[in-house]
Amino acid sequence: MTALRISDEPVDHSKIEKRAPSVARLFLDRVAASPGTEAFRFPKDDGWESVTWQQVGDRVRLLTAGLIALGVEPEDRIALASSTRYEWVIVDLAVMCAGAATTTVYPTTKAPDVGFIVSNSGSRVVVAEDRTQVDKLVEQRAQLPHVQQVVVIDGPGDGDWVITLADLEERGRQLIAESPNVVEDRVREIRPEHLATLIYTSGTTGKPKGVRLPHSAWTYTAAAVDALGILGPDDLQYLWLPLSHVFGKVLLSLPLQVGMPTAIDGRVEKIVENLAVVRPTFMGAAPRVFEKAHARIEAMMEEEGGAKKKIFDWAVGVGTRVSKAKQEGRNPSLLDRLQYKVADKLVFSKIRERFGGRLRFFVSGSAPLDREVAQWFDAVGIIVLEGYGLSETSAATFLNRPLAYRFGTVGWPFPETEVKIAEDGEILIKGPGVMSGYHDRPDADAEAFEDDGWFHTGDIGEVDSDGFLRITDRKKDMFKTSQGKYVAPSAIAATFKGLCPYASEIIVHGEGRPYCVALVGLDPEAIHEWAQKNGMGDRSFAEIARDEKTRELIAGYIDQLNEQLNRWEEVKKFTIIDRELSVEAGDLTPSMKLRRKIVIDNFSDRLTGLYG
Repeated sequence: MTALRISDEPVDHSKIEKRAPSVARLFLDRVAASPGTEAFRFPKDDGWESVTWQQVGDRVRLLTAGLIALGVEPEDRIALASSTRYEWVIVDLAVMCAGAATTTVYPTTKAPDVGFIVSNSGSRVVVAEDRTQVDKLVEQRAQLPHVQQVVVIDGPGDGDWVITLADLEERGRQLIAESPNVVEDRVREIRPEHLATLIYTSGTTGKPKGVRLPHSAWTYTAAAVDALGILGPDDLQYLWLPLSHVFGKVLLSLPLQVGMPTAIDGRVEKIVENLAVVRPTFMGAAPRVFEKAHARIEAMMEEEGGAKKKIFDWAVGVGTRVSKAKQEGRNPSLLDRLQYKVADKLVFSKIRERFGGRLRFFVSGSAPLDREVAQWFDAVGIIVLEGYGLSETSAATFLNRPLAYRFGTVGWPFPETEVKIAEDGEILIKGPGVMSGYHDRPDADAEAFEDDGWFHTGDIGEVDSDGFLRITDRKKDMFKTSQGKYVAPSAIAATFKGLCPYASEIIVHGEGRPYCVALVGLDPEAIHEWAQKNGMGDRSFAEIARDEKTRELIAGYIDQLNEQLNRWEEVKKFTIIDRELSVEAGDLTPSMKLRRKIVIDNFSDRLTGLYG
C-alpha cells in the first residue's frame, strides 16, 4: 500500500544528527536510560529467562574489563565464532566497549576458512562457542601466531591457551577492583570512525573479503530506523538470524537505539514454535522462511480438502482483492469489506495466531522475495516489508515502510542515504552506512568506489517514479543467450520458489546458448513429506529425486513458471539435483546464499547434457 510519497515521509532527522559517537556509548546510554526494563530473553531449561538492561550492562562491564586485562587495545580484532545466542550479544557488546572490533565467524565455517579469517583479520583473541569451534583453532594454530587467547563459552579451558568465559569475567572483576573507571575511560576514547566490525563476505565468487564497518555505520543505521518512527520501546523483536551475518547484526543494533526487548534463539527449527510462545511484534528473516511458511499452510489446506479448502481459497481471494485495492490507493468495495471481516474471523486470525498473533510486520532481506508470496501474506493481514542492503552498506539501506510498500521492490532509501543508477543499470550508493573499505585490499577498494565516494553494489536495478527501488539481478549473474537476449536468473529463481513448495533452489543457465535450462534443488523436508503421501516414504533423498513421479511434479511447476516469463527466458529443459544442496558440500555460503558458479561448475556435465 502506497499511502504517501517519499518526499512526504515524516522523518525525525534530529535522531540521526544527535546519534551516539560509538556503539559502546549507545549501549551505555541505553543502560542508563532504561536500567530496569527488559533487554533480552533467551531459552533456559524448559522456558525463557529475561534480563534487564542493567543486568546486561553489569555483565558486559566485567567482560569488557576482562578483555582489557588480556591486553586488548583500541581497534584490535576479536574473532567471535558462535551461533546466535545471548552470549554472542554480551561478548560483542564487550568488544565494542573495549574499543576493539568484532570479527564475525559462522559456526559452520570449516577449519581452513576459520584459519584464513582469523589470520587475515589479525585477531588477537578468539571467543569460541564450544569444543567444536576450539578444535578448529587448535587444528589451525600454526597459522594463527597473532592469537594470544581463546575464550570458550561452553566447556572447560585448558589452563593455558584456552580459558572460559567465567575466567574472563573474573579477570575483569579483578581489574575493576584496581581501576574502577577502566571501562568508562576506554569508551570515552572511541571515535565514530574507529573500526567496530569486520565481516567477511560470503565468498560466492572467491576468497572472502573483510568488510570494515566503523562505529558510525551502526549508529547511523540504528538512528535512521528510529527516525522513521516504525519501532518503539513497546515492540518485541524475535531474533534468530545468524549474528555473524550483517542482517542479524543490524537487528542487534536497533534495541540499543529504540530500547525495545529482544527474544533471541538461533535454532531455526524452533522458529514457528517460539513465535507462538514469544508473540513478537516484528521479526527479520530471509525469503525462504516466508516461502516455506506459505507453502506449508497451502499444503495443509490442500490436504484438508472439502469445505475447509473452499473456505480457505475464498478467504484468500477476498483478502487479495482488499490488498490490491489498498495498493492502488482506492477503497475496497462494500461487499469486499464485509466479506473480509468474515474471512478474517474464519481464516486469517487463525493463521496470524500461528505467528503469535501480535505481529505488526515481518522484514525480509538477503535475497529477492517472490511478490506473490508477499501478496499472500498481505492478504491474510501480515505485512512483509522487503528491504535491501549489503555487508558493505551495514545491511540496511532500503526498506519498504508499513504505510508505503510496493511488492517486488525493496522500498525507499534510508534518510541521508543517496542512490543513483549507472548507465549500465548498476545501483550506486553513498551514505553514512557504507563501509570504510575492505581489510588490507586497496585493489578491491579501487574497484568498489568511485573517486567521489559512490559505492558500486554489483546489483542491477531501477527506481520508479515514486522512489521505490526494484532489484532486477546481480550484475555478475546476468547472462546473454546466443540470440543476444539478457536473462536475470535471480529474479526467475525468486518467482519459481514462490510457486513451487518443493524447491529450495533453481539455477537457470544459458550463457551463449540458444535457450535456457535449469538445475532444480529440492527442499528435503517438503519433498520427503510429499514422498510419504505418494508411496515413496521408504526411499532415500537421491531415489526420490530420480523418480519419474518427482520429475512430473516439478515439471508442472516449471510450466507454471514459463507462463510468467518472456519467450527467451523460458526453461526448456531441467534436471533435478539428486543430493541436498548444503554449506558442507560448498553449494551454499554460511549465510545460505547460493554459490551459483560453483554449483554450475559441479554439475556442468548435466547442464551440457540438457543441450543434447
